[in-house]
Amino acid sequence: MDRLVPGHHDSVGESPLWHAGEAAWYWVDIEGCALRRWRGARLQSWALGERIACLALHADGGLVAGLEARIVHLRPQDDGAPATTPLAGVTHLLPGMRFNDGRCDRAGRFFAGTMLRDMAAAQHVGALYRLDAQGLSAPLVDALIVPNGLAFSADNHTMYLSDSHPRSQQIWTFDLDAHGRPLNRRLFVDMNQHPGRPDGAAIDIDGCYWICANDAGLIHRFTPDGRLDRSLAVPTPKPSMCSFGGPHLDELLITSIRPPGDTSPDAGAVFITRPGIQGLPETPWRP
Repeated sequence: MDRLVPGHHDSVGESPLWHAGEAAWYWVDIEGCALRRWRGARLQSWALGERIACLALHADGGLVAGLEARIVHLRPQDDGAPATTPLAGVTHLLPGMRFNDGRCDRAGRFFAGTMLRDMAAAQHVGALYRLDAQGLSAPLVDALIVPNGLAFSADNHTMYLSDSHPRSQQIWTFDLDAHGRPLNRRLFVDMNQHPGRPDGAAIDIDGCYWICANDAGLIHRFTPDGRLDRSLAVPTPKPSMCSFGGPHLDELLITSIRPPGDTSPDAGAVFITRPGIQGLPETPWRP
């Protein structure tokens, strides 16, 4: 496993995303309030002025981004200034909340969850929303602490969602109907039975679910029936999200977290590896 950017560290690296049109990797540093792009062995950063948590491609160019209380169309400019156009806003249940994990389903609808930044409070105030042509939905799933692990099957019939808080550590599947409504919630994996807490996730071409095992320095691959197939070691304890990309979709990019005071060389680094399987392309959000 290699480091993508030698010497680079994020506070809370998240939401890696392959942009095939630019042949570039994007990701965010949530607490650094920054968007990153790695293209042609060059790292570029854009300061947002507020926390940025998740990304998706936008069909009209640029990105869709979930910030603290709003979703925007984000166009990173070459001069280092990000241009943002509001798409939707949310009224959080409590102060101190923000968006967390988010991505598009195979139909081009953007899903994103919200959480209270103070994880120690363990408040069930997080919710999952959907942004589509009709705007932002009412909460589709509520009473979450830290919604995470969003992923969608290739046929878009199954949605995966986790709660990564230590008091939960559950991964669920839902039936996703034609209108983008998650139904029939059921337990997929109880991560209390495996090392690590469930963080960001990806789906491969075989329909298997790759989940970052935060605190355990692992990425687990689960088969569609919930069986642990294998685990991939990461050089730092807190991998946060993984994503398939590269020209052949056979590269796995892994972001990580650098907790305050952690000066270990790999904490907060971005890693890249080829696990021997292809992923699925991300669908752009279509307004």
